[in-house]
Amino acid sequence: MSDLRIDAMVPGLAGDTGGAAGRAEEFGFDGVWTPETDNDAFLPHPLIADRTEEIRQGTRIALAFTRSPMALAYTAWDLARYTDGRFVLGLGTQVKGHNERRFSVDWESPGPRLREVVESLRHIFDVFQGEAELDYEGDHYSFSLMTETFDPGPIDHPEIPIYIAGVNEYNIRLAGELCDGLAMHPFNTPEYTDDVVAPTVAEGADRGDRSLEDVSLSASPFVVTGETEEERERSREEVRRRIAFYGSTRTYHDVLDHHGWRDVGEELHDLSKNQRWEDMAELITDEMVATFAIEAQPDELLAAARERYGGIADRVVLPLDHGDAFLTE
Repeated sequence: MSDLRIDAMVPGLAGDTGGAAGRAEEFGFDGVWTPETDNDAFLPHPLIADRTEEIRQGTRIALAFTRSPMALAYTAWDLARYTDGRFVLGLGTQVKGHNERRFSVDWESPGPRLREVVESLRHIFDVFQGEAELDYEGDHYSFSLMTETFDPGPIDHPEIPIYIAGVNEYNIRLAGELCDGLAMHPFNTPEYTDDVVAPTVAEGADRGDRSLEDVSLSASPFVVTGETEEERERSREEVRRRIAFYGSTRTYHDVLDHHGWRDVGEELHDLSKNQRWEDMAELITDEMVATFAIEAQPDELLAAARERYGGIADRVVLPLDHGDAFLTE
């Protein structure tokens, strides 16, 4: 396990993206990441590059199935060129409902399909770099046409790191087998990472004739913080609600089960089916909040992250929304 690196999640274009990234670098963060929720994950990155000099910058995460791998490859290639090799392509599948009902794209065999996204991206990058002819054939994607007009040509930093988000065992293994990093879900704990996630990544790495050290484990834990007790309590209750929300989905019940809370997950699931959202948070105890979240004063948050995840993860991503006190130690 490498020395722990601390990264920041910065806002999309609706916020001060460049300014936030510049402050993060100034105060010693190792990288910045952009989400894809109510914004595009890629558009902020030229602004980030213009306001920073050395830190990593990446998407956490861009949606994989709403774009062709060829379109993803062009965007990543441009950003790798523009950032002098600092760009990281972070991809995720989202869930069935959002793919089908928000984006009107098919949801079929998401794990194997994500594998083909990663494989075809690597192949297309080799084509752009002049090291291969375009010829990829899979069950979900096929690429065979590339002429000089549409070939962007070689760049100085063609080895673009690819991270994928993973919750289920297939994607976690896939990260170990093919990818440079695993973007772990916030509904996770250091214990679950150490006992379940890391060994599963190692299994995948072994399949790909690699080792666990070849894959960066990137955590993005819930955070409870605030300058005053009132602010901390508000933060704690918001985390409690988020734990309840994710815990109501059976996809995440393995994490609860690992800590002996499977019955809580089933109760949360039943409440969610009956639309009893306000009652769900009452099932989340302070012990559960403390297990899932980093709790610290803003000026102690970075130290708390290092203590909690040192030796367990390679990177920790923290939300950049706690003021200047958060940026100092």
